[in-house]
Amino acid sequence: MNVSDLVYGAYERRLMGSLDRDRIPRHVGVMLDGNRRWAAAQGMSSARGHQAGAEKIEDFLGWCDEVGVEVVTLWLLSTDNLARPADELDPLLRIIEDTVTDLASHGTWRLHPVGALDLLPATTAEQLKAAEDATSSRTGLLVNIAVGYGGRREVVDAVRALIADAAAKGLSLDELAGEVDVEHIAEHLYTAGQPDPDLVIRTSGEQRLSGFLLWQSAHSEFYFCEAYWPDFRKVDFLRALRSYAARGRRFGA
Repeated sequence: MNVSDLVYGAYERRLMGSLDRDRIPRHVGVMLDGNRRWAAAQGMSSARGHQAGAEKIEDFLGWCDEVGVEVVTLWLLSTDNLARPADELDPLLRIIEDTVTDLASHGTWRLHPVGALDLLPATTAEQLKAAEDATSSRTGLLVNIAVGYGGRREVVDAVRALIADAAAKGLSLDELAGEVDVEHIAEHLYTAGQPDPDLVIRTSGEQRLSGFLLWQSAHSEFYFCEAYWPDFRKVDFLRALRSYAARGRRFGA
């Protein structure tokens, strides 16, 4: 072990020891950004960057377990990404399928796909559903796998589901209009029944949400990290938690 490793380890332990355990976010959303740029900077293919990013996920979930986070949402593929050329999209989908299978074999994590699964290839959708079924009885960290996800699409799907429920009950449009409110829409989101994200992290230096958890993040705290996702370290995560704990949350007040 060299000197830099010793210094890094000492800093990581100091950050961990300084965390306010009463101010750990229950739900952390993560925009795993920068895989392609990480690969390009090293003269590698996009697929190699996505694979490197996928290999980081298990470490990250372990860090979340360690500090007591209850829910994590990982944005792996947006609805916009589905328009990428097949020579890039197909390897990415295979990586996602393999990653979900590996995470499901962990033994404690519960996996829940969030997104428009009907837009995905059948094999990918089936893998996601199989992982959810295989882990549904577990009581550990809940991991939302956002694939084929778009915030606007989620709200549209929630409204459609709300209308379909009303029609099944025989409600008129006037009756439905009288019932629609924030709570009713929230009950039909992909994350229904879960706490909204307290903290949203985006890697790669980009400072925009791009529609991630558009409805749920209304009162979230945001942390933007310069590191590309494959380079995201435990100290980066701990810094995000430290920043979150230092903020005075007003929930729109």
